Parts: sequence; C-alpha cells; structure tokens
Amino acid sequence: QLPAGNLQLTLYQYKTCPFCSKVRAFLDYHGLPYEIVEVNPIMRKEIKFSSYRKVPILLANAGSPLQLNDSSVIISAIKTYLISRRNSLEEIVSYYPPVKTMTEQGKEVLEYENKYWLMLDEKETKRVYPVKEVRVEEMKWRKWADDWLVHLISPNVYRTPKEALASFDYIVREGKFGTLEGLFAKYVGAVAMFFVSKRLKKRHQLRDDVREDLYEAVNEWVKAVGKNRLFMGGNQPNLADLAVYGVLRVMEGLEAFDDMMVHTNIQPWYQRMEEVIEK
Repeated sequence: QLPAGNLQLTLYQYKTCPFCSKVRAFLDYHGLPYEIVEVNPIMRKEIKFSSYRKVPILLANAGSPLQLNDSSVIISAIKTYLISRRNSLEEIVSYYPPVKTMTEQGKEVLEYENKYWLMLDEKETKRVYPVKEVRVEEMKWRKWADDWLVHLISPNVYRTPKEALASFDYIVREGKFGTLEGLFAKYVGAVAMFFVSKRLKKRHQLRDDVREDLYEAVNEWVKAVGKNRLFMGGNQPNLADLAVYGVLRVMEGLEAFDDMMVHTNIQPWYQRMEEVIEK
C-alpha cells in the first residue's frame, strides 16, 4: 500500500505496443494511478527529452524524478519498490544498469542483464516466493513473453493484406496521428508491415501458417499454468501472468485474436485475467 501521492507515474507509450500493454497491465492490476502520454510514432516529439528513443518510458517521482526504460525493468523495479520499502526507488533502479551489446545484425543495443529479478532481501524473497521454483518459473515465462511470444504478434496481425489494413486501421484509431499522417500510416504502413511481417517470419523461423506458431505458444502457456491453478501465480496473477496477458491483449478486436480464442485453450485464463485486473 502506498501513501497518497507517494508515487507519481507518467507512462509514455503507443497504445498498441505489446511492451507498453505489459506495463499497463502491471500498473492496473496493482491499482497504481498513472498518467498516459500517447507518443506520435512518426515524429516522437513527446519523448524528445530522452536519449532513449523507444517506448515504453516511465517517469516516476517518489521524492525525486526518475526515468525508467524497458518494460521488464519498469515492472521489476516498481514491484521491488512496492514490496521492499527499505530502499529508495532511485537505489532500486540503479540495480538495473544498461549494458551495450551487439545484435546478430551488428546493431548496438542496450540490454539489462538482470531485468527479471526482483531486488529483495532473504526475508522478502521468502514472503513473495515461498519456494525457489516459484521464482524460477516466473522469470522463465516473463523472459519467454519477451523473447518469443512478442515476436508472434506482428506476423499474425499483418498475415494477409486484409489483416494488415485492419490492424493499421486500429493502430491509427487508437494512436496519436494527424489526419494526413493517419491516412498515410494506414495505407502505406499496412503495405510495409505486410512485407516486414514476412521478413520477421523468416527471421524467427516461423511456419508458413504463422497461426500455428501462435496457437502452439498459447497452448504451451496454458499447459504451464496447469489445471489446478487459476493463474501461474496461484489464486492471483504473478508477473508472468501479467506479461503474457499484456502481450496478447494488443490483438483484441483483430482476426488473429478471434482465431486464437477459438482454436486454443486460452479463453478461461484470459477471462480470469480480465476480471481480476478490472477489480
């Protein structure tokens, strides 16, 4: 529980970005009030203050202003702060230093090695993770959501020209675009992303019918949760539940989402997640 006004949060996002959706699912579930700044994906003027040019960015003020980057770092740092009141948020964020690494394509990127860890002492760890396996499982599936599940979204929502157009119609409607920008983004973006999705399909070695990869991944998640738990976290969602839900939620209203609901076993878990976040 936070004293009123103790933690002021502003989330810079694209509404349809799965990483931003993960952060919103986390903040909503924990009942943390936050302001949203929708970023124009073409000009990105809203984040010109930042040398980090991706979203989500979370500005947090718990006594002094801080900028948190990377969705998993944001979630781990804020969760640590909620559990452990020994350290300032500033100190907690310092435990997640960015490290420059090179991708296979030779591009320099920032990576956060320990971003799935909550920085807790022994007593706090025992309270949150009564057995070691619980922590290991949560970290494994949070990483899976970032490293695999996210990469199935674009190839599925841009699978055909028709789906690409419907996806961009949704993106323009929900995002922050000027009238001409919106028209340009909708039609040119849909064509571009249709071809990009083919490249992504090849890069991530997906099947010809990318729906099969989506169905398999989603059923793998449902199997991991099992029949004896409401959520992977037991009676309440853990950080893995919130990450998977946040990623899948960006497809709502699109053909890929409807197909997933019909052809996989995800629906009961997904509906429980909706209900518990709403509460």
